[in-house]
Amino acid sequence: MATAFITHGDCMKHDMGAYHPECPARLAAIDDQLIASGIAPYLAHHDAPLATVEQLARVHPDEYIEAIRAARPARGIVHLDPDTAMNPGTWDAALRAAGAAVLATDLVVRGEAESAFCSVRPPGHHATRTRAMGFCIFNNVAVGAMHALEAHGLERVAIIDFDVHHGNGTEEIFEDDERVLMASTFQHPFYPYSGTDHPARNMVNVPLQAGTGSQGFRDAVERRWLPALDDFAPQMVFFSAGFDAHVEDDMAMLRFVDQDYAWVTRQVKTIADRYAGGRIVSVLEGGYALSALGRSVVQHLKVLGGM
Repeated sequence: MATAFITHGDCMKHDMGAYHPECPARLAAIDDQLIASGIAPYLAHHDAPLATVEQLARVHPDEYIEAIRAARPARGIVHLDPDTAMNPGTWDAALRAAGAAVLATDLVVRGEAESAFCSVRPPGHHATRTRAMGFCIFNNVAVGAMHALEAHGLERVAIIDFDVHHGNGTEEIFEDDERVLMASTFQHPFYPYSGTDHPARNMVNVPLQAGTGSQGFRDAVERRWLPALDDFAPQMVFFSAGFDAHVEDDMAMLRFVDQDYAWVTRQVKTIADRYAGGRIVSVLEGGYALSALGRSVVQHLKVLGGM
């Protein structure tokens, strides 16, 4: 089965202003590299649906969902926090981003795809239950994981987050939820300055100091993530796939390279093959150096799709 590639044109219409790093060109850069690498024809392309309120409400209270709906401007830009803004296209883009995670989960659980990648924006892992922040509005990967648990009846899912920033929103949503294991690496100290203060038992957080490169990352995965994942035996694996730890990305100060994203995907895929029938859903988070983003996503997808 081909890996599903899920996106939508509406995700290009979310625009937080000139020079904002979380820009529509990110998705175009991924598309360009899919073509340049020759892998585009080997993916099963799907349009992301709009997430329903019911699907969002497994993660976010109705009041928060309605507040975001009410905040959408008819024109111009409205800031939800200093880093996170809405324009007239943001509401539909955010629903498509969360809806992509739902569709990806459906396709993989039903056996219509072995794995799926959601090339969507806005990203999601900083969004808490009740707060938009860090470029994120709805927590897309959490919506997908909850869909697997609540709609499909899975008992154990793992979330793997290798974004350079700690996924504080995902941690807040799932801390102490014994159905979920979250394993993450992130630069520390760094935005959002979380993830190190007595994390819950189901959180495998590995802070990395500025300047950490491939070996430090791989050591963290082998020593911390993989034993915890083996103990947990997930029935499905989700990636919060942020590519901003890349050495070419000046958003932060880690020094990963393209091949690290293939390597970590391979390690986690081995876990998914062992316990979850290979079921993996990956949802785009960060990554702001456009060429590095596109190349890294290709490395990730080649492993997911066995190419």
